[in-house]
Amino acid sequence: MKSKALIEKQLRKKTNSILVKTAIAAKKNKDWLEISGVLTGLSKDKVVVNLSYIDKESKEGDIIVVPGKVLSMGELTKKIKIVAVNASESAIEKINNAKSTFSTILEEIKLNPTAKGVKILKWLL
Repeated sequence: MKSKALIEKQLRKKTNSILVKTAIAAKKNKDWLEISGVLTGLSKDKVVVNLSYIDKESKEGDIIVVPGKVLSMGELTKKIKIVAVNASESAIEKINNAKSTFSTILEEIKLNPTAKGVKILKWLL
């Protein structure tokens, strides 16, 4: 896990305001610190996850955190909560059609400051 000092140093290079706000909020909370470390990483290591992978790696009722973007390839067959920096419009539509919910990491940090019950998916797809 990255130190807060390294996260702060890498954060200065980021220009996406949503990403910066999310990383700062995650850095301030020890339970979300790992997410901040992933968000401040190199652009080439950006996390992009498809719905098919989320569906394969989750169980009914899970809270899945993606420190990156969710894309719409595949289908979602379970009722879960997906939390990410952002998602494509078609991914959000498929999430809603599956009776699941989507929220941003920033919103989830406010609702669940202890990161209780979250499962982090950070594989590059």
